Amino acid sequence: MVMDHIQIKEVSFKISGPGENEKTIIDHVSVDFEAGRMVLVTGATGAGKSTFLHILAGLIRPTEGEVRVDGKSVSRWTSFHRDMWRRKLGIIFQQPHLLTGLTVLENVCLPLIPRKITIREIRKKGFQALECMGLAHMAGDMVMSLSGGERQRIAAARAIISEPEMILADEPTAHQDSENVLRLVHILENYKRQNAIVILASHDPRLAESKRFDSCFRIENGSLERIE
Repeated sequence: MVMDHIQIKEVSFKISGPGENEKTIIDHVSVDFEAGRMVLVTGATGAGKSTFLHILAGLIRPTEGEVRVDGKSVSRWTSFHRDMWRRKLGIIFQQPHLLTGLTVLENVCLPLIPRKITIREIRKKGFQALECMGLAHMAGDMVMSLSGGERQRIAAARAIISEPEMILADEPTAHQDSENVLRLVHILENYKRQNAIVILASHDPRLAESKRFDSCFRIENGSLERIE
């Protein structure tokens, strides 16, 4: 099934505070994201951008409400179905979460290991993803020797290797120069043209000023508001 849209219905997320107090991170948010669109979510550090993306990815369950994809409540699925759902996603985490004992290419190829694809095809796709990010020459390097910006681009290559139907990117340009910011935006625009859902969470002003997004939102005090 090709993903048509993802729908967030009255989603809230709360965490326990001191005593019996609760802190609301996301407060009854409802929004639809359609395929073939690229969306920017902004907000101050700690406003809940990462939490929001993690809910969309099925990494955490909302306290209230649900996330639905083409009418199916993915936020309430069992672990098996959530794992299958996440195979449709490409996630660029705020922290790259690379395995330091593996090479750059091996890290990028990890999402394809559980799938019924030959090692030769996996390596081919890995090189292609690295080439997109301008890192093919580093395929055999160990990640522990690389800079923060290079690690972030490796994480982006890992997110796109499976040709996902939805890409969630959390502060993907934090350590990038302007040239690599533009490179990443072009790559994500290409996925949008292939009818993927692309959602970036960032407070990088270069993204906000790029005018490359179909819609922009701001998370503030738990609410998600559309901005122009």
